[in-house]
Amino acid sequence: MPTEPHSSEAISLSVGQEAREIRVFESSAVRTKQLDELERLLSLCEVQPIRSGMPLPLGARTRGNGVNFAIFSRHATGVRLDLFDHIEDSVPARTILLDSARNKTGDIWHIWLEGIYPGQLYGFRFAGPYAPHEGHRFNPGRLVVDPYATAIALVPGCDFLPLLGYDSSAPQKDLSLWETDDAASAPKCIVTQGDFDWRGDQPLRRSWESTVIYELHVRGYTVHPTADVSFPGTYRGLVEKIPYLKDLGVTAVELMPVQEFNESHLLRVNPQTGARLKNYWGYDPLSFFAAKASYASVREAGAQVIEFKEMIRTFHQAGLEVILDVVFNHTVEGNELGPTLCFRGIDNEIYYWLDDDKRFYRDFTGTGQTINAAHPVVRDLILDALRYWVMEMHVDGFRFDLASVLGRDRSGQVLADAPLLERIAEDPILRDAKLIAEAWDAAGAYQVGSFSDLRWAEWNGRFRDDVRRFWRGDEGMMGHFANRICGSSDLYHESGKEPKCSINFVTCHDGFTLNDLVSYADRNNDANGENNRDGSSENYSANYGIEGTTDDPAVEAVRVRQIKNFLLTTAISRGVPMLLGGDEFRRGQRGNNNAYCQDNEISWLDWSLLQRNSGIFQFVRGVFALRRDHPVLRREAFYTDEDICWFNPSGKIPDWFDPCQKCLACLIRSHDVADLFLMFNAGSEAVSFAVPPACSPRFWRLAADTAESSPPGIYSPGEEAVLATPASYLVQSRSSVILVAR
Repeated sequence: MPTEPHSSEAISLSVGQEAREIRVFESSAVRTKQLDELERLLSLCEVQPIRSGMPLPLGARTRGNGVNFAIFSRHATGVRLDLFDHIEDSVPARTILLDSARNKTGDIWHIWLEGIYPGQLYGFRFAGPYAPHEGHRFNPGRLVVDPYATAIALVPGCDFLPLLGYDSSAPQKDLSLWETDDAASAPKCIVTQGDFDWRGDQPLRRSWESTVIYELHVRGYTVHPTADVSFPGTYRGLVEKIPYLKDLGVTAVELMPVQEFNESHLLRVNPQTGARLKNYWGYDPLSFFAAKASYASVREAGAQVIEFKEMIRTFHQAGLEVILDVVFNHTVEGNELGPTLCFRGIDNEIYYWLDDDKRFYRDFTGTGQTINAAHPVVRDLILDALRYWVMEMHVDGFRFDLASVLGRDRSGQVLADAPLLERIAEDPILRDAKLIAEAWDAAGAYQVGSFSDLRWAEWNGRFRDDVRRFWRGDEGMMGHFANRICGSSDLYHESGKEPKCSINFVTCHDGFTLNDLVSYADRNNDANGENNRDGSSENYSANYGIEGTTDDPAVEAVRVRQIKNFLLTTAISRGVPMLLGGDEFRRGQRGNNNAYCQDNEISWLDWSLLQRNSGIFQFVRGVFALRRDHPVLRREAFYTDEDICWFNPSGKIPDWFDPCQKCLACLIRSHDVADLFLMFNAGSEAVSFAVPPACSPRFWRLAADTAESSPPGIYSPGEEAVLATPASYLVQSRSSVILVAR
């Protein structure tokens, strides 16, 4: 008979597919049959010790020659850890039932297992009350994901929707518990390897003043055959485009969500083709820590972590920063009728904002539920995730989707000094990370100009709308346009923020591409299967005579000028410019302004357009070079009256209150490189602008004219041509001009 182990130990035994945990305590009351079973299994199996483990850090972390597992749940009555050999296994290779007396510290359940290595698949099961009206939805039949898992394995083609915690055929739906085991199709966590040779990599810490952001989708950027990369649609495929990005002149890529999500959970089909739609954008995270597995070129457990780190390291070697678009406001689990995959099955009442009747969820996100960022445990989860991406993955910053949600209190009110937002801004680990807020949410909060701490930059939605409306020729937009060029002091000055807090963009993933903005007066989202009701109906767009694509040279000429106007305005405005990937060569989405479900050629970048529209590419490269050459355009301060003077076409003070005025000019005194004179004509007729004398002995030279087609309307610094008639300049309809004094 074997010696009984100490009460602080237990024995784990596995025989083929049979996995059991036998606990033996120093007590004469130990049952004979339990000892008989132990002796039988000992004769067949290798004994692997189990220890109580440590409550921190949370997640699965290698420790000595094993792994420590730790997970939070306040209201669970029991927790089971299941280990699997393969992603599609329905029966765990090993099962460990955690003891609330020895495997729990406070609200943290924990255990250490010897002989566990990176690549191990695992998941948890939680026992507890299933009482939706009280906020509890525990279901031991559901294998749930560890919120701190750093990699997730998904069953190929897995659809999350059937992974429900209730019987969908029952009359009362989610009020009826359904305990059927779902392990075969459930996502499983992966123990990952923390070691990586960073080769001395450090954050680039590029100043906002010298930052140009380029937003892209990891898969869509290189998956099209014309991308001509060896690893299409992957982190490695993106690395292959680094020389192109450097040549373009951007300094940071902003990646649309790479937190693990399931692209296969939409049920709708494209009514035009019958093809099933996909969750392409990924704004429905399953995990806050795990990098997207399908974006890795190698289909091995944990390969996504290695390839992501390799991507970051290579981008940094090229001098490019990487910013992540992160979603901490909701998850893929949806409303009360959604699947049980993670937080819902771990401690639903803690992780989500519940209504007065706790069966239902409060929805500030438009997705059916909202993460309870007002709870300290959830705040810690979000902070830990951000620290992980900075410390372990070396990312340079974050753009927070629907960030206003994170600033609401327990009653749902938006706080002026939200604790979580302040903690993120003041966190010592995140001190060098760029923080960008989408300063609004789906419940009516709109905080552009006043979002939280001074550390936070913001997507400037007012810049987007006002610049679009000015160039469309809307009345009364001249003053708003001038404010946007100057860094939006009307929005930021009162709150103490500077122009660097304004992320200036005309287009982003959400809405029309730049080419579609000048080609469609209305959205064309029929392919989304929502009867063209989805997406914004207020786009401030125009088609200039023909809806959609056309070969009409007159219409095309106007569209090209407008594209250049938008690009030039973004580049010369104080603040931080952001460009949507593909806009530099006129990528279109067939008028779809909400292509979240289009994992196809509607969303993918067609790189053959780069050669077809090379003039636009050269123009973009040129305006960013002009921005670099003139520090006055990117200073982190608002203009003073000594820095900038405004004129109408006659050279007089503009009538800011004239709603019909669509022409504007300004003289920018540089005090370092060269003065600039900018002229903007949003009208439908050419207008002659009076040009003030250049400071002797300099002369006005032409730096940019969006009406020129050959060359593409932009001149390299030092190669600008002297004006033949320096006292005036004819600015063509819907065009802009930049003169530089050299």
